[in-house]
Amino acid sequence: MSRLRRTVLAAGLAVVTAALSTAVVATAPATAALPTAAVALGDSFVSGEGAGAYTAVVDVNGTAQGFPGWRAANSNAYFCHRSANASLHQASLPGIQDRFNLACSGGQPHDIAAASSARANGRQVAAQLDQLRAVGRTHDIDVVLLGLGSNNSSFTFGDVAEKCANRFIADAWTGWWEFWAYLNGPVEQKPCADADLATAAQFDAATAETVAAVRQLLATLREIDADGQHRVVFQDYTNPLPLDLYPSFHTEDSRDDTRDKFRALGAERYAAGCPIHRASLPPGHRFSQGLGTLVRSTRDAVAAEFPGADLVYLNVQRAFDGARLCETAASPTGALATPIRLQDDPPTGVFVTSLSGYDKIAIQRIANVCVTYFQTCQESWHPNAAGHQVLGRCLTGAATTAARNVSCVRSPDGSITVS
Repeated sequence: MSRLRRTVLAAGLAVVTAALSTAVVATAPATAALPTAAVALGDSFVSGEGAGAYTAVVDVNGTAQGFPGWRAANSNAYFCHRSANASLHQASLPGIQDRFNLACSGGQPHDIAAASSARANGRQVAAQLDQLRAVGRTHDIDVVLLGLGSNNSSFTFGDVAEKCANRFIADAWTGWWEFWAYLNGPVEQKPCADADLATAAQFDAATAETVAAVRQLLATLREIDADGQHRVVFQDYTNPLPLDLYPSFHTEDSRDDTRDKFRALGAERYAAGCPIHRASLPPGHRFSQGLGTLVRSTRDAVAAEFPGADLVYLNVQRAFDGARLCETAASPTGALATPIRLQDDPPTGVFVTSLSGYDKIAIQRIANVCVTYFQTCQESWHPNAAGHQVLGRCLTGAATTAARNVSCVRSPDGSITVS
């Protein structure tokens, strides 16, 4: 075969090959873009605790757990209390097609990368990162709402709330000379101080623990996110109680909470949703501010490690201004947080809304139900459905802002500003 013929033949083959390639490219179907998703990770303030309308939760064995009854183990996955009313579902998030609430009430930094069931008092759910990976296989994750830090190896929000409320109730119904035997032993009757809630060393340890967990989260997002573009909103916490109680809750029956025994006042504050010493309120707000510092410090630390990552700190500490429990005379009506509510023994789902007329033995019995069956009282002092609507508006602003540190504030007229 002549060189010319070989050359012509080769050229012809090249033309045919190119034509075939073009035809294949032209007829091959385009790869469909994955649907976009917003995801919530973390603890009760983003899972929707207190907002009702809780959905079934798939446990660590892959079984969907609906409401198991009031006397079931509190470790049941359902008690993650993932609410259809949670802020993730209330926010306006342009471009987001689907939303996944992977948060769990009581969630700790441990639960981000490890199964919650692997630690003491954890719930029977898989690691939140494993749940996130499952979402990443079917969706392009564009927004992540993260609420993490209020529960950790050093302290938990539930323990702090229980401690200060129980001290008030014990003080209200018993004299200093009387023995008050809860299931876990005698309860102190003095107001909570800063060190009763969290020490500086505990905050430092909690911050380090939270940073380590978020570092794993951001590394996982880099691996699984379809287009590598996602905003992570670090939401902190809002205190359900005011800086001071409305004046009508200061005294009752000529007794305030510095006296020995003040049952009428105790019943009045319980009915209003704020069984707490007035002297416990300033330490409680300093604790909330400390949680805000923890979340902001976490965001700043990982931002330095992940340059270019889209990370926004959302301060919601003033999101409930003017609508906290016992901030008005009508409380708990109009408040954005759930009142403390207990059930009698055995728990039936019927909440005790008034403690008037109960003696100290009955009070002790009712309080112990919360200790034995924590699910009967775990909604207490959390954002309610209206509160999650407000937090949803906060998230709306944080998801669209150009800033990296924003505050969400409620004005006296009820308007919400994110700036």
